[in-house]
Amino acid sequence: MPDLQTIRWGIIGPGTIAKTFAEGVANSTTGKLVAIATRNPDRPGLSDGFPGARIVNGYDALLSDAEIDAVYIATPHTGHAEWAIKAIRAGKHVLVEKPIALSAYDADAIFHEAKKAGVFAGEAYMYRLHPQTAKIVELVKSGAIGEVRIIRSSFGFSMGSFRADHRLFANETAGGGILDVGGYPVSMARLIAGAVSGQPFLEPTKVSGVAHLGQSGVDEWASAVLKFPNEIIAEVSCSIMANQDNVLRIIGSEGRIEVQDFWFASGHKGGVGKIDLIKGKDRQTIEVAEDRYLYSFEVDAAGEAIRNQSQEFSYPGMSWADTLGNLRVMDQWRASVGLEYGVESAAKRVLNVTGGKVAPGSSVPKRQIPGVAKPASVVALGFEFFPNFASASLTLDSFYEAGGNLFDTAFVYGGGKTEAVFGDWHTSRNVPREEIVLIGKGAHSPLCYPDVIAKQLDESLNRLKTDYVDIYFMHRDNTDVPVGEFVDAMDAEVKRGRIRGIFGGSNWTRRRMDEAIAYAEKTGKTAPGALSNNFSLAEMLDPIWAGCVAASDEPWKEWAKERQIPNFAWSSQGRGFFTDRAGRDKRDDEEIVRVWYSERNFERRDRAIELAKQLGRHPIHIALAYVIAQPFPVIPLIGPRTIAELEDSLSALDIKLTPEQVRWLEA
Repeated sequence: MPDLQTIRWGIIGPGTIAKTFAEGVANSTTGKLVAIATRNPDRPGLSDGFPGARIVNGYDALLSDAEIDAVYIATPHTGHAEWAIKAIRAGKHVLVEKPIALSAYDADAIFHEAKKAGVFAGEAYMYRLHPQTAKIVELVKSGAIGEVRIIRSSFGFSMGSFRADHRLFANETAGGGILDVGGYPVSMARLIAGAVSGQPFLEPTKVSGVAHLGQSGVDEWASAVLKFPNEIIAEVSCSIMANQDNVLRIIGSEGRIEVQDFWFASGHKGGVGKIDLIKGKDRQTIEVAEDRYLYSFEVDAAGEAIRNQSQEFSYPGMSWADTLGNLRVMDQWRASVGLEYGVESAAKRVLNVTGGKVAPGSSVPKRQIPGVAKPASVVALGFEFFPNFASASLTLDSFYEAGGNLFDTAFVYGGGKTEAVFGDWHTSRNVPREEIVLIGKGAHSPLCYPDVIAKQLDESLNRLKTDYVDIYFMHRDNTDVPVGEFVDAMDAEVKRGRIRGIFGGSNWTRRRMDEAIAYAEKTGKTAPGALSNNFSLAEMLDPIWAGCVAASDEPWKEWAKERQIPNFAWSSQGRGFFTDRAGRDKRDDEEIVRVWYSERNFERRDRAIELAKQLGRHPIHIALAYVIAQPFPVIPLIGPRTIAELEDSLSALDIKLTPEQVRWLEA
């Protein structure tokens, strides 16, 4: 039998938790601690907590060390995503102290990098790998307390008084209870709710939180209620300024389970963990004796995954999906109480996720759009789905760093949040305005009137932190108003210099566009030169939203070919129709069924699948390439929610369909 690989560990951030982890490595069967990285190698007594390990000067030096296989990241929370991604890009496996990142969006970026690099990445909830946790799950599954109905769990302690110099009170390092210890009761509740339903974990359908925010703006005590789809309700709480009993209570129809300090299990250095099973006046104590160090379980679980070339923990460890779900709950908890750290704001988050300056790339090709002076990327980025600047900036940074410079915003998106995010992004990154091609939209129904255009543009430009847009669309049409009045209003903005390229209609018919162009030619006004209607390989059968117009059928194609007016096409990839979410036998998604399901569209989907197999790509890539390959200018608007989705869409840009392939797809 060949010798098993010893996983050689390095540690970034030599604090208290790092010393505890080092003990876990020393008492593991798979690992060996080789080095620790510090920015202060001359600190007295530094090596005492890491016997036998080399002291490395600087985090980057550790990542370039050929003797290191895996890195444990124990920096303050704000450094987790940055150093995890840097380690992954250096070819290292990573185990990151919880929380793995400040939000699910940041964590998703870590896992995306790990997937590309083929390395292990995990979040260090050590209790998940301990036998006591497995025993709790076993009791729940066996029906020991009947039908589980309520879960109560807390992790709270008191620091005594406010300490401005302590990380737990530091807003700039994302202190407070929710991120530091709140993830423990949340993760346990999701684990138990999942066990009841025969799944590794379960996501709540509703999260409602409250908190007290202290003088530094972090949560000093907080609680949340989670409602799960199997009707289980979980009450979780955490604190850094209130001692709590810290008992896990799983309450069922026939009894309850109680576990003191469930995350501590049998102790750091082994011992006896106790699970109380209570039915009426009867109390049975189930002991889980274990002489292994608590942290050695996660060291070995990570080591075994690395040996087996697995990229994530096995159950009941925190898989990637489990970690993302846990952070989404904490994201919602924080949102409920209005907790956003200063480091997540545009004023402080001025660098990309790895701490680098955002710079333009060149991999996304550009094209000259009729009526627009600057070359623009062949796809435009829409980003209306993100809850805050920190989450949106990940995708904005990645798009720009790939070479994208065309951005799609609108007055109504997110109640103005999208425009404000973009304004904060391009100013915080010092992106030259002349390098950006910016789309603005206004006059959405019911406020679709000529006099609204200037008023909304005033507010939009203020949010966007610029004095002009390159392209402007009326977001809807109002056929009760003569089209000339709309042309006059947009022409006035051209003359004022607030629209410096082309304008036109989003969700306008051919007839109204023709009338608008004819009016402009007759009166000497600027003519509409752009359209923003749906265009896709799958033809829209029923409007997605009221007032939507599709431009995918043959009469529209003939019109576009003759006019050569660029169409900035929304839902250009069929909103999931070309993915596994759709299928002749799949009818769970009401919108997809209503909007796209027809035999003609399915035949096109079949051909996209066939061509994708021939080219070694995915059907959704073919759908995007089809839109770009038209004999008239179509610029797809894409709306990825993660960096992974963005990169997947951009990967299709090298597909060059021939006219014959385009006609075959249409058939």
